[in-house]
Amino acid sequence: MIYFDNNATTRPLDEVVEAMLELLRVDYANPSSVHQFGQRVRHRVECAREQVAALIGASPKEIVFTGGGTESINLAVRGVLAAQPTKRRLVTSGVEHSAVKRLGEQLAREGYVVERVGVDQEGRLDLAELERRLDDETALVSVMWANNETGVLFDVERIAALTADRGVPLHLDAVQAVGRVPVDVASLPVQLLSLSGHKIHGPKGTGALYVRRRTRLRPLLVGGRQERDLRPGTENVAGIVGLGLAAEICGRRFERVRDEVAALRDRLERGIRQYCPNTRVNGGGAPRTYNTTNIGFENLQAEAILLVLSEHGICASSGAACSSGSLEPSHVLQAMNIETRFAHGAIRFSLSQFNTADQVDRVVEALPRLLASLTPVTTV
Repeated sequence: MIYFDNNATTRPLDEVVEAMLELLRVDYANPSSVHQFGQRVRHRVECAREQVAALIGASPKEIVFTGGGTESINLAVRGVLAAQPTKRRLVTSGVEHSAVKRLGEQLAREGYVVERVGVDQEGRLDLAELERRLDDETALVSVMWANNETGVLFDVERIAALTADRGVPLHLDAVQAVGRVPVDVASLPVQLLSLSGHKIHGPKGTGALYVRRRTRLRPLLVGGRQERDLRPGTENVAGIVGLGLAAEICGRRFERVRDEVAALRDRLERGIRQYCPNTRVNGGGAPRTYNTTNIGFENLQAEAILLVLSEHGICASSGAACSSGSLEPSHVLQAMNIETRFAHGAIRFSLSQFNTADQVDRVVEALPRLLASLTPVTTV
């Protein structure tokens, strides 16, 4: 199997799995217990907090552990809105992950005004439009740092400067950015930042929310006093320790992994463009995460491409979703105004440190033959 779907999830590091097994088998006490056994486990949780904080340049006291990226996003957005009940406007973008996109749709049904800033054909956020939409009624700006489908990076420094100038809190969905770009919240005026464990070779079901000091935030849940009252419930200690270790290793290996995986991504992209005519790299003209390429194959359907790839042991992904019996281009590619003939056949290949040059070459060699077996379609 060749796994090129690392933006969906990553293989946990062996060190992470071993650390988690120890917590499940040996250090299984409740970290809220006052006995020595429980406090030994509490120490492991706090060490993990320090590891996650170090990866993004935060203080450990600013890290709240959650059950994943989606929960972190919901806590950030709903928590800020609940803390400012007189402000009813949320500003986001037209290319957000479903965790933000669908949350915005739900908030609109609840009476909030949700405004979505557009992007250009390369997927870059329209900063002039963002600036126009900021006013005294804006409770929060919530945008992604790195797009999950294209890897395109938003100019978060400019975004943060604009929101800071208007006094509007900023939440960054950094689920696809952490581990793939340097993150230093100490030098970036952002109030909240979401991340996920399983995107950085940690376990699924783990995440964290960075909450800058003095940021007003209300919890989603009520219960115990864990995580400074912001995330009640007995902690997923094994997952938290796994996330912490993944963060520590990610930071330590960042430059080497970045350089090696970037070379593989570029090799894959060059090979596909050379041997597969009539393709388009979506977002290729903008800064991107080093591991991601989104390639549109002209007049083909993404679903058909994915199926034939899967049959030959190649795992990739697409942003398309079935709707009313027909495959529609993803909302990201539609917002970018990608031509329909390329948008319908858009495939995302996302690599990791576990991939090799041999795997890239095998995919490049197989693709022309596999694509030739598909029936072209005419899109309108």
